[in-house]
Amino acid sequence: MDLGQASYKQNHSTMQEFILLGYQEYPVLLFTVFLATYTAVLLGNGLIVVVTTLDPALHTPMYFFLRSLSGLEMCYTSVTLPKMMANLVSGDHSISFPACASQLFFLIFLGGTECFLLAAMAYDRYLAICQPLRYMTIMSRRACVGMVAGSFAISLPMQLVQIGIIFSLPFCRSNEIDHFFCDIPPLLSLACADLHSNELAVYIESTTFVIIPFLLILASYVQITKAILRMPSATGRQRTFSTCSSHLTVVILFYGSAAIVYLRPKTPESVKVNKLLSLLYTIIIPLCNPLIYTLRNREVKTAFRRLLGRKRTLEVGMRIMS
Repeated sequence: MDLGQASYKQNHSTMQEFILLGYQEYPVLLFTVFLATYTAVLLGNGLIVVVTTLDPALHTPMYFFLRSLSGLEMCYTSVTLPKMMANLVSGDHSISFPACASQLFFLIFLGGTECFLLAAMAYDRYLAICQPLRYMTIMSRRACVGMVAGSFAISLPMQLVQIGIIFSLPFCRSNEIDHFFCDIPPLLSLACADLHSNELAVYIESTTFVIIPFLLILASYVQITKAILRMPSATGRQRTFSTCSSHLTVVILFYGSAAIVYLRPKTPESVKVNKLLSLLYTIIIPLCNPLIYTLRNREVKTAFRRLLGRKRTLEVGMRIMS
C-alpha cells in the first residue's frame, strides 16, 4: 500500500466530526434572531394545532391537513435551529458524525413528507371545489389519516437508503461543511469517491419528492382554475380562490426554494445561494405559515376569538367560585 492510499484510509477512518461554518460573524445578534424566530415558529404553529383541535367547527379535512402541516413544521424547524443556536452560544461549531447523519435524515425525511402532504392538501381543495357533492364521502376521517400516514410512509424508506448511501462515502477532503447544518450538496462536496451514482441518486430522489408531488399539485390547480372560471359571479370566484391562495403561496415558496437547491446544477456561486435558500425553506416558511393561513382565514380567526372567550368565561367562573 502506498503513502497516498494509507493517508486516504486514515482520514476516512478517523473522521469523527464535521465543522459547520455557517455564518460565524455577529454570534449574539444571530442567536437573538434565531431564538426569536424559533419561538415564533413554535407559538404560531402550536396555536394553529390547538385552535383546530379544540374548536369543533374546524374538524374538517382542510383543517386536519393544516394541523398536520403545522405539527410537521414545528418538528422540521427543531431539526436545525436548536443546534444552530447552541453552536452560536458555545462557539463550538462541531457536530459529530452520528449527529450529522441523524440531522440530515430527519431533515430530508420531514421535507419529503411535507412535499406529499402539500400534494394531499391540493387534492383536498380540488375535491372541495370540483367535486363538492362527493367531497365528504371521499375525504372521510379514515382517508385523511391515510393520506397523512402515507406521506410519512413514502418518505421513510427512501430517506433511510439515501442516508446509508451518503454516509458510506469516504470523507477525506475536509471536515468543514460550508453550511448552517448537514445537508446533501455540501456533504457530497467533501467526499473523495466517484460521486456520479450518488449525485444520480440525489436527482432521482429529488424528482420523486419535488417534481412528482408538484405535478400532482399542478394538475389539481388546473382543474380548480377551470372550475373557478366557470362560476357565474365574481364574488363566488373570489371567495373560492381565497380558500386556495394560502396553500398556493406556501407551495410556491417551498417547492421553488427546494427545487433550486436540489435540482440546479452545481456551480461555485450555488454554495452561497443554497445557504440563503436553506434558511427560506427551513426557517422562514415555517415562520410565515401561521400568518399565511390565518391572516386571510375568517374561520381560524373566529375560532381563536371563541377560544379566548371560553378562557375569559372560565377565569370569571373560577373567580366567582373562589
